[in-house]
Amino acid sequence: MTDSDSSQSEGVKDFVRDVIRDDLAAGRTTEVVTRFPPEPNGYLHIGHAKSICLNFGVAAEFGGRCHLRFDDTNPTKEKIEYIEAIQEDVRWLGYDWREHLHFTSDNFDTLYQYAVHLIENNKAYVDDLSADEIREYRGTLTKPGTNSPNRNRPVTENMDLFGRMKAGEFADGSHVLRAKIDMASGNINMRDPVLYRILNASHPRTGDTWSIYPTYDFAHGQSDAIEGISHSICTLEFEDHRPLYDWLIENLPVPSTPHQYEFARLNLTYSVLSKRLLMQLVTDGHVDGWDDPRMPTISGYRRRGIPAAAIRDFAQRIGVTKSDSTVEVELFDHCVRDHLNKVAPRRLGVLKPLKVVIENYPETLTEEIDAINNPEDETAGKRKVPFSRELYIERDDFMEDPPKKFFRLAPGREVRFRYAYFITCREAIKDSAGNVIELRCTYDPATRGGNSAEGRKVKGTIHWVSAEHAIDAEIHMYSHLFTRPDPGAEGDFRDDIDMASKTILSGCKLEPSLAESQVGETLQLERHGYFTMDRVSQPGHIVYNQTMALRDGWAKIQAKEKSVKK
Repeated sequence: MTDSDSSQSEGVKDFVRDVIRDDLAAGRTTEVVTRFPPEPNGYLHIGHAKSICLNFGVAAEFGGRCHLRFDDTNPTKEKIEYIEAIQEDVRWLGYDWREHLHFTSDNFDTLYQYAVHLIENNKAYVDDLSADEIREYRGTLTKPGTNSPNRNRPVTENMDLFGRMKAGEFADGSHVLRAKIDMASGNINMRDPVLYRILNASHPRTGDTWSIYPTYDFAHGQSDAIEGISHSICTLEFEDHRPLYDWLIENLPVPSTPHQYEFARLNLTYSVLSKRLLMQLVTDGHVDGWDDPRMPTISGYRRRGIPAAAIRDFAQRIGVTKSDSTVEVELFDHCVRDHLNKVAPRRLGVLKPLKVVIENYPETLTEEIDAINNPEDETAGKRKVPFSRELYIERDDFMEDPPKKFFRLAPGREVRFRYAYFITCREAIKDSAGNVIELRCTYDPATRGGNSAEGRKVKGTIHWVSAEHAIDAEIHMYSHLFTRPDPGAEGDFRDDIDMASKTILSGCKLEPSLAESQVGETLQLERHGYFTMDRVSQPGHIVYNQTMALRDGWAKIQAKEKSVKK
């Protein structure tokens, strides 16, 4: 966490921080140790970012530490690719676990011995009921469970069977190890939950060493205890699991006593925040991978040009509560715009070019025009932009027969070319189909810098690039991936995908300074929005991704006029 983020978070109040303050004041905790425990079965999304910011944030605020621990207990879904991507995401967000990188697989031997301890103390047994039978015996919310026929197996028989499970003698699903707690408990999670299952699969880190793997419920709390976690902060869906978390801590010879606290997960409009659903988008080909700029993944945001600082700001603004709610994506967009407005350099670019020839401008002359780098930051200074006889402007900035309140270029109309001169359109050149392909204009040399001359005033300001000096670019424009704010609310979430959420614009023209841009740098193309150079860019083929649009006043006026006409 950066120094500025840390100073802003001082004094932040929420129930998690209140618990920590109380624990420190009462001496129940002497050092705050948290952890972020992702499963390496996919890429992280914005919901994970909220948890990352909370866990690393509170540890930093209270002078403690936060561990990064991979819950790698399901080898059938885990990949080294995901492990590496998760580490990259956490670092990019601005957090450092230092030497505290852990894996649940580091504890496999210890966890196995803990399971043996439960068996020896007649608190766990091997069951050979099928998964469906276990589910049936477990009962319902209104009906208590029924003891398994195997619940009272002798300890020696359970030890033998568990050892043979470990040795790989049995097929997947044929046996499990269950805790012996209370099949009549009002909390279904306490009805003899499964602690170990057979998975004859190779593990990304331990290879073929193990044929059995602990469940999340068994591995999580014990790994917390092994690492000395003081505050195990997780999302609300684990609230009903807390009694089991505590039961295992109480009944095992663990080296410390962590406590679990739950907060509401993030729900964001026009998004799905589930690795399973995001995986479907990727595998079905609806998006171009986990880092598609339309995806709510951290890698997708990074590729789209969203700053890490904006994500941290967003996480702080939405706060930490115990009540589920849905956050409007507009708040996230506001955080991004608010940050980029302050730091993003301004540049000139034309996305749908229309050629302009200034007939009274010298053919061999090229001027260097001063342009402001960022009006929000005086220290950003100015840059030189070439201006010449032939230019490009936006096609939408010209109309032959403009309506009222259209203050841009039209035949006989004078406008200001940003930073440069007053320009008057004299003629529109058309092709054989009647399409305007070029504008013939004149300029007033006395208005250099775009300043008024002789008291003249113009209402319109046009952005431009020099045709001779412009660089070509392909620009990818994005809208929400889904057509509705609650994807899947009325069926399959994939039915709500907006098939037009990505548009590719070719032949865009950008000011020459952007030839020096680097992948991942986010800038503002004046009047268009924020953009970042994509990782697929290469010499001769520059690609920019739209990060965020600017508010379009003209579009609002048009929409208002249309509604009035109706």
